[in-house]
Amino acid sequence: MKVTVPAALAGERVDKAVALLTGLPRSEIAALVTAGAVRVGGRPVGARSRRLAEGDVLDVDLPEAVEIESLVPETAVDVDVVHEDDHVLVVDKAAGVVVHPGAGQATGTLVAGLLARYPGLAEVGTRDRPGIVHRLDKGTSGLLVVARTNEAYRALTGQLKERTVGRRYTAMVWARVEAPAGMVDAPVGRAARDPTRMSVSARGREARTRYEVVQRFAEPAGATLVWCRLETGRTHQIRVHLAAIGHPVVGDTRYRGARPALPLDRPFLHARQLAFDHPVTGMRLSFSSSLPADLQALLTTLHP
Repeated sequence: MKVTVPAALAGERVDKAVALLTGLPRSEIAALVTAGAVRVGGRPVGARSRRLAEGDVLDVDLPEAVEIESLVPETAVDVDVVHEDDHVLVVDKAAGVVVHPGAGQATGTLVAGLLARYPGLAEVGTRDRPGIVHRLDKGTSGLLVVARTNEAYRALTGQLKERTVGRRYTAMVWARVEAPAGMVDAPVGRAARDPTRMSVSARGREARTRYEVVQRFAEPAGATLVWCRLETGRTHQIRVHLAAIGHPVVGDTRYRGARPALPLDRPFLHARQLAFDHPVTGMRLSFSSSLPADLQALLTTLHP
């Protein structure tokens, strides 16, 4: 949602203005502010008490509308918890699982599986994605952290905003990546012709992805195994950035990465490492996840 602040809202707190414009409760707006999803003049607001001026451009990344019935716990959803304490969970998400309900996916989500095991999550964060601090795409496997308390939610979303959360991925991309390492620094935003896709765009938000070559392959097709590190966390960022430099992720149907030479029914992208400061103790925690069987199987078919 993007609006130009009218005279009627001049002088209002940003959280009150967003509440009036969207109907969202203040608690959810506070979470959006913390996550950097409320911007004035293109810059995230630092506090929900900020006063608006007539003519300010207010931009809010609204959560997708979700029916409350879709958030019922589902014991059938398998959840691989690799770390658990009173404040945080670390989950190793399987490919094919959607993190939270949204358009076209009301049930069978990771959130539904988590609520079945941890009912208290319903009171954490936002209503449609309780406890969720960051997300992985449906086809991406690997690690993500979930907050169990609102204190932890605020601390972890703050770390994401300050970019102190370490997130590293393994990806297989098409063709030979010549440079041993590099960085893609290009803004990412919604594609003009298809809002379900992202693209490199001057109208997008800043986005930076660092990559490092692990191994290059020539048979049965040219491909390169890379490690990627996020400096920002935009939707589809790694997939869009790698495609933009001519190396789409193998198996990625959305961004020109699906080709017969290396058949794979999802993107070769795995969140292999996650590190963050514990929201209560301050201790730095680090977790690793092995490459899943489907990606490992494809890897074994490749040769230099």
